[in-house]
Amino acid sequence: MTAGSSEPQGQCTPRELLEQQGRLDADVVAVEVAGRLCDLHTPVAAGSDLKPVRIGEPAAMAVIRHSTAHVMADAVQRLFPGTKVAFGPATDDGFYYDFDRTDGHFSDADLERIEETMREIIAADHPFRREVIEHGAARELLEGMGERYKVEHLGRLEGEISLYRHGEWVDLCEGPHVPSTRFLRAIKLTSVAGAYWRGDERNPMLQRIYGTAFPSEKALRAHLKALEEAKKRDHRKLGKELSLVGFHRLSPASPFFLPRGTDVYNRLVDYVRELYGRHGYQEVITPQVFDRELFETSGHLPEYAENMFYAATVENLERLASTLDSVHVADPSAARDHLEQHMRFGVKPMNCPGHCLMFGMTRRSYRELPMRVADFGRLHRFERSGVVQGLTRVRTFSQDDAHIFCTLEQLQDEIVAFLDLVHEVYRDFGFSDVRVVVATRPDERLGDDAVWDRAEAALVAGVEARALPYEIAPGEGAFYGPKIEFHLKDALGRPWQLGTIQADFNLPERFDLNYVGHDNTTHRPVMLHRAILGSVERFFAVLVEHVGGAFPTWLAPEQVAILTVSEKVNDYAIEARDRLRAAGIRAVANTSGDKLGAKIREARNMRLPYLGVVGPREAEQKGLSVRSRDENKDLGFMSLERFIERIQVEAVPPSRRLG
Repeated sequence: MTAGSSEPQGQCTPRELLEQQGRLDADVVAVEVAGRLCDLHTPVAAGSDLKPVRIGEPAAMAVIRHSTAHVMADAVQRLFPGTKVAFGPATDDGFYYDFDRTDGHFSDADLERIEETMREIIAADHPFRREVIEHGAARELLEGMGERYKVEHLGRLEGEISLYRHGEWVDLCEGPHVPSTRFLRAIKLTSVAGAYWRGDERNPMLQRIYGTAFPSEKALRAHLKALEEAKKRDHRKLGKELSLVGFHRLSPASPFFLPRGTDVYNRLVDYVRELYGRHGYQEVITPQVFDRELFETSGHLPEYAENMFYAATVENLERLASTLDSVHVADPSAARDHLEQHMRFGVKPMNCPGHCLMFGMTRRSYRELPMRVADFGRLHRFERSGVVQGLTRVRTFSQDDAHIFCTLEQLQDEIVAFLDLVHEVYRDFGFSDVRVVVATRPDERLGDDAVWDRAEAALVAGVEARALPYEIAPGEGAFYGPKIEFHLKDALGRPWQLGTIQADFNLPERFDLNYVGHDNTTHRPVMLHRAILGSVERFFAVLVEHVGGAFPTWLAPEQVAILTVSEKVNDYAIEARDRLRAAGIRAVANTSGDKLGAKIREARNMRLPYLGVVGPREAEQKGLSVRSRDENKDLGFMSLERFIERIQVEAVPPSRRLG
């Protein structure tokens, strides 16, 4: 294809500017222009202030990985002619590309062949070239190539259309890309999985090849080692091995918490409940099913309509059946509207509208504020099967959800108090690296800009009052209000967004909520949406992976396993177990006829904090020979009294221990 365009007047490429300035070093892969990452091919204003991005810098990773994805797609189409391409972006830890291959599925052997061909393309040192093309010419090119997914995507694009080439391979793409393939120094294809086109299960199933790329082989090896560790810690794997959680096809994406998993789950909830008692929260229970009018009032319905479960009653269905003759079925819009009017009830996907109803049921006084309402109600959201994943994306879940109704004057103090609470909780669970992000107004939102100004200012003021470093995420707020997000890094350095607090001036307005102030006139409260763990299911998954299934003593479903060396001491083992249980310690006893070594392996595999071996000496002296998982050593003989004292110290969260 030869269609291209000249650069606009007064513009030149970053490559040209850097050459003029004598700053085009051999390791420069891109530039930053006014905070935006740009490759060396894309025209910028001639007087632009450029910051070179070098191959070893973090900002270069996305460019390197995006370019590697293109090279992978080139290799795939060379090896498997007729394969069509879809999307191929960089990700936080690598890249992927979706393919429609009609002659079979990609095997591990195929990935090895693709990787070898990629290395050949990289060694050829093909430059990446950017071309701007008219919309019609782009369509003609892509249709001629048979790239139907790209043609469909092109139909959604407006404005300038750009292509990128390396060698003879071409793709519809915005960039940015490295100067040439030789900048791609360390690559690895990691896996293949199914993925629906555009994440919609109603669309064709494609094959997604995942890979990663780094500036050096050393960095790549370190990443692959981390991936292996992540596989060992995967909560889906450990959930099965440790008898924590299961799934069944008859209730898709809805977890079954098994007895051991339920024990941990309930302890998470109990931990938060104890916090509520100390911090002035009142727990409530609200309905599961509401009339759709509630979600229309709150403004959630347009946002969540496709993600809600609807409930039909016999009465509704009878009314619907009796009126179907009046609807022209040929008009899909009219039929859908008619159906929605008779499918009146929805299963709640969030708690906040119900809490607004509860606040408005009673005439409120300023003396009741701040009113902190907590709710562990079960929520349901219909997630497409293409996006559900273990416990991190499910269709039914519970949150440590609470809403604070307060006066404007109380707002900042409530935000500051929540910030303190969040950091206390995360320290208890061993999360020490917490990043604070203030997410501001999105393009699609409820309420006036003046309301958003006040809400955003309140969140920033709260963070600054605690002198916390923070970042701004423009446009990432909820549609009803800005928010503070808490991003944690786990033991493997992976980031997770868990807790949040959102300032909402809109829902109190939509529900016409009021309280009587000092002046005996009505005022509008401010509403704070907040969660610490977030979804308990998702937090459970993150915690399992963070600790590798080895729950701390205060959370572990069993704190000690008593293991007998022979059947002669079984009676004492049961006696010791019962004494420990009477002291509030979660103890189990293995008095089977298995050899001691097998019993030890079984208990270790379940990641129990302590093993207590019982032989004739221990039975005679009323104690245990103790091994500590966390200290990874034998602690020797301990009397039951001394062991009970030790466990009781560890049986409470770190922040609640004396001394």
